[in-house]
Amino acid sequence: MMKMPEKIPGTSEQVREHYLIEKELAARLRNAGKNERMYLYADLYDELYRRVRHHPQLIQKSDPEERARAVSHQLTVLRGFLKPDFNFLEVGPGDCALSFEVAKLVNKVYAIDVSKEITKTSMPVPANFTLQLSDGSSIDVPPGSIHIAYSNQLMEHLHPDDVIDHLENIYHALTQSGVYICITPNRLSGPYDISCFFDKISTGFHLKEYTVSELEIIFKAVGFTKIDVLIGASKKNPLLLHVLPVKMIEFILRKLPHALSKFIANHAPVSVFREIRVVAIK
Repeated sequence: MMKMPEKIPGTSEQVREHYLIEKELAARLRNAGKNERMYLYADLYDELYRRVRHHPQLIQKSDPEERARAVSHQLTVLRGFLKPDFNFLEVGPGDCALSFEVAKLVNKVYAIDVSKEITKTSMPVPANFTLQLSDGSSIDVPPGSIHIAYSNQLMEHLHPDDVIDHLENIYHALTQSGVYICITPNRLSGPYDISCFFDKISTGFHLKEYTVSELEIIFKAVGFTKIDVLIGASKKNPLLLHVLPVKMIEFILRKLPHALSKFIANHAPVSVFREIRVVAIK
């Protein structure tokens, strides 16, 4: 999934082409009913990757150095949560490079995505790794079997009407006291899909971007007992912070004019106003 706007490659013509194609496909997904969405996620993402050959995920997939940097950054976040006897679930793994590395550190890895195109790989597949193609919501793993679930830039790609189903499926997959680490852009500093160059709100495949305040409500509704945010994830000793102070600042930002709020959120010393890292415990 696309991460940050500055990572989008290509000429201005390519960026505009990407924008128009993604906006067209995203509109179909936004306007689709639930039954139709069950196959549209896979169809539309595969179509996107076929039509936008300069898509940043395809570029990263073909660049070993860029892929290694992305994996290293995410492992920094994850290492403190992983144990050799744990089962790990990644939702939206892309090229599965991260899942392959995590497989060296845990008992079993499940990876779930909607796209055949992006999950194709020439890398050796670990023996303790299983890839599943999903309809966008289903999580077909043994109930209560996952110790750590993880998604990076996935939540914002879900249709808002599918988010509860998605989270409930993750919740049921987790062991008691299992953890879901969810990384997603903060709406207050966005948008963060290709539409960031053209629109004030996301109109591409980021069907809904969230704030910490909104995510806490949704996660608690599903049943998660504790929700924190991870601060300083690039450091050796990242800090788990209660959501309350973040929610208070978000409340103030939402009261400001849009341009000022976005400027402050993008330049705030706390990165959670750009990229939310929720740590939710069952």
